[in-house]
Amino acid sequence: MDFARKLIKALEVPHTHEEGASSGLQFVSSDDLLPVPVEERTWTAFSYVSFWGSTSINVSTWMVTSSMIVLGMSWWQAWLSIWIGYGVMTPFVILAGRPGSVFHITFPVVNRASFGIFGSLWCVFNRATMACIWYGVQSSIGGTCVLVMLRAMWPSVNDIPNSMPLSSGTNTRDFMCFLIFWIISLPFIWPPVHTIRHFFTFKTIITSIACLIFMIWCIIKAKGVGPVVKQPGTLHGSELAWSMIVGAGACISNLITLTTNAPDFGSRAKTKSAPIYSQLWSIPFSYGSICLLGVIVSSSSQTIYGETIWSPVDLLARFLDDNPSPATRFGVWFIAASFIIAQIGTNISANSVSAGCDLTALFPRFINIRRGGYISAIVGLVMCPWNLVSSSSRFTSYMTAYSVFLSAIAGVMVTEYWFVRKGHYNVADLYVTRKGSWYWYNYGFNPRAYAAYVAGILINVVGFVGDTGVPVPVAATHIFDLSFFTGFGTSGIVYYILNRIFTVPGASDIFEEIDVSGYEERMTSSDEDTKDDIIEKESSA
Repeated sequence: MDFARKLIKALEVPHTHEEGASSGLQFVSSDDLLPVPVEERTWTAFSYVSFWGSTSINVSTWMVTSSMIVLGMSWWQAWLSIWIGYGVMTPFVILAGRPGSVFHITFPVVNRASFGIFGSLWCVFNRATMACIWYGVQSSIGGTCVLVMLRAMWPSVNDIPNSMPLSSGTNTRDFMCFLIFWIISLPFIWPPVHTIRHFFTFKTIITSIACLIFMIWCIIKAKGVGPVVKQPGTLHGSELAWSMIVGAGACISNLITLTTNAPDFGSRAKTKSAPIYSQLWSIPFSYGSICLLGVIVSSSSQTIYGETIWSPVDLLARFLDDNPSPATRFGVWFIAASFIIAQIGTNISANSVSAGCDLTALFPRFINIRRGGYISAIVGLVMCPWNLVSSSSRFTSYMTAYSVFLSAIAGVMVTEYWFVRKGHYNVADLYVTRKGSWYWYNYGFNPRAYAAYVAGILINVVGFVGDTGVPVPVAATHIFDLSFFTGFGTSGIVYYILNRIFTVPGASDIFEEIDVSGYEERMTSSDEDTKDDIIEKESSA
């Protein structure tokens, strides 16, 4: 028993701000769940511009326009859909992340305010699961970038014999490249969240240069921008309108996960206003720019190879065919290496940090953000993501449809902050399991939030089923095309009405962003008293 106790003690994460805390408090509190200390609030407006510039540059974003053009849109119609999708979503990112930038708390803690101390665990578990799955999927894409980079250095890599069974779903060469990417990603999980802004800045600069070089290179090889840019769209009228809505919806779905956990990065804001105007223009501009590069490069590939190649990784691989010159191999190596950096950055911003924050809330006694990030990496490896993707041609569709569940969560959270309590928070009560506290509700669960959550899902259920291939009414399909707005709006309206009927502690008629518990002032005072005690003891010694 002594060994078991020592082992459990060794596995616990340090709780420097809550020394001597009871086991009950340790179940809902840890250093990474408490409000971010002042010295770690280092993200300026430029940090958020770099963050979104970094997050937008990845292989998946590059190919966003491909499906729209294949459906029959012209390039500018597809590009307009992208601007509409990301532009419409930007205010929701700011609204959802506001509690984080004001009170410096992460998504799992903000979620407690609406779903309850224990009720929030289901939402957090859902978000953590998705982050771990996507970590594996993005790592699989990163592995393909590693293969191209290695081929540029050693062409014989492409001829590595396969020693893995067919049942593995992969081969020796591809698994080796996946493992290399997975290993080189691990050190980037280690730095604290408030310092990784420097990596995002570095990634934005390097990958932007690489993307511009790639575009210019393709235009020169094709002696122009190619036929895709010149071809007209084949859709008209209502068919074109709904296709553009579907395209914008794909962009919205791509951003919903980062919208839900916007408080994770908002909590590191140096000032309350830092995330507002910087994100308002940087989100649509960043995604719109990278998608435009994707259109131009893919259009050029039509002239070069006689077919449109939408994946930048596949196009780079084609450059290595037919005995390329040393200059071509170096150019491919540099661009592929930049895409590896891009995939690492995307995995950090969208997956490892999010999973770390979420898993911290699920097991605060034993997991912090760093450990949670490494857990997501391990899950991304053992789940064999290449099998998950190849097992169903509709895997991406299922993952996109998951926005239905996240939009219902976001609708409740935003309504809670902006329309129910109107900026009034009781930060101290976010860390207690005491009857009578603001967020205890019914034994730690808020039935109003769950009723609204279910309502936001139900309105999209029929359309969700139709997206899997089952015939459903056209109206249900169109509702699902607007799944974020229908899910977000329905859950938000239902939650607001229920709170008007069954009022909660802290509901206000006046909007004012204030912590009624004075938690930060008390903590600051406590820290100053501790410093005084240390100085006094040192003087006595």
